[in-house]
Amino acid sequence: MPSSTAEYALRAVLVLARHDGGRALRAEEIADAIAAPRNYLSKTLHALAREGILTSARGPRGGFLLACDPEELTVARVIDCFDGPPPLRRCLIGGTACDPANPCQSHHRWSAIIAARRTPFAQTTVASLLGTQGENP
Repeated sequence: MPSSTAEYALRAVLVLARHDGGRALRAEEIADAIAAPRNYLSKTLHALAREGILTSARGPRGGFLLACDPEELTVARVIDCFDGPPPLRRCLIGGTACDPANPCQSHHRWSAIIAARRTPFAQTTVASLLGTQGENP
């Protein structure tokens, strides 16, 4: 399951994807729309801007806009900004290091499980969550 930060980020992206894009939305507007703490969400939005998912501008007409096509932007890309896939650092069946070059008996199967858990996020776009996949503006 995504962390609270990743969930707030996804909710903010959905708000921006629904927005007509005529003007940027301020962090406070987005926070109010998704009932998120303003300062916390502001930091989250800036992190999304650093990743190229959003654009941001300062000033009285500043705010945030979606920088990606909602039909191309996957949920995984948003979530991975905050909850990247955890690396398997220790062997599941022992206390030693375990990696693809030196796998234990369970390494390959466990890696497949982790990848399968992420698949729905990687196959779901922002547009599909909004029910707008394939629609023309």
